[in-house]
Amino acid sequence: MIRHLLSGADLDAATATLILDTAAEMATVAGREVKKLPALRGRTVVNLFYEDSTRTRISFEAAAKRLSADVINFSAKGSSVTKGESLKDTALTLQAMGADAVVVRHPASGAPHRLADWVDGSVVNAGDGTHEHPTQALLDAYTMRARLGRLAGLHVAVVGDVLHSRVARSNVLLLSTLGAKVTLVGPPTLIPVDIAQALAPGIDVSYDLDAVLPNVDVVMMLRVQRERMTDSYFPSAREYARRYGLDAPRMRRLPEHAIVMHPGPMNRGMEITPEVADSPRSTIVEQVANGVSVRMAVLYLLLGGNNL
Repeated sequence: MIRHLLSGADLDAATATLILDTAAEMATVAGREVKKLPALRGRTVVNLFYEDSTRTRISFEAAAKRLSADVINFSAKGSSVTKGESLKDTALTLQAMGADAVVVRHPASGAPHRLADWVDGSVVNAGDGTHEHPTQALLDAYTMRARLGRLAGLHVAVVGDVLHSRVARSNVLLLSTLGAKVTLVGPPTLIPVDIAQALAPGIDVSYDLDAVLPNVDVVMMLRVQRERMTDSYFPSAREYARRYGLDAPRMRRLPEHAIVMHPGPMNRGMEITPEVADSPRSTIVEQVANGVSVRMAVLYLLLGGNNL
């Protein structure tokens, strides 16, 4: 039983499957005339975001509201954080206000783990530095299962800026737990040494995207996080796109059933071309929609009287 969702490593196969199955039930709410359930009426969910976000913040807000929770959106900009207030003091303020759950995004890796020590409510990690983003991994797994019918035995290529990607780390942990095979692909400068062994056994590493594509069921393109790069990790954007970008000729190397994923936001023309991003094989828009259902499932199971 867990009170918080801080890492993909927090989830065993049974718990992850429970979340995915619950998300499938939550998805039916989107088709109703009134898209609301009373499950979390009287509960308070705080979205505590220290970094800019569109998809994740709005997704969590929509999820909580569809479950009838009261939602407080906190942005570091325009708050006492700009006056020097510490994360702990902010946490104690939220605690005093009776927050039942805190959804936190923070630039410092490990911040959600510290927050969990300071509040009585549940903490959900919505992205911490370059560490993890577990609900993104859950919605990615949900999307794969919805499109391909299974997770066990799938071969997933995670391509690009693994070094700075919290999405990659959470996906490797969760997909390995659920029985998928994962191959990390990218330039040597963007794949940390020994990361595969450190995250999970059986993870492969390749520096040749063209060699990997014919053998995968899913190709997940990662955003090149130039805002986190202080050094030169590749010669140029054009060179990166030439070696590791997914364009139409490369997409044709994929098996017929294979799908293309991207956590967003995209650098169109760099890691993925517009024709691939907008193709029928792309699940990018589905991932956004599925994110609401998955986050509804997480909040419901944490706060609805049925702890994970």
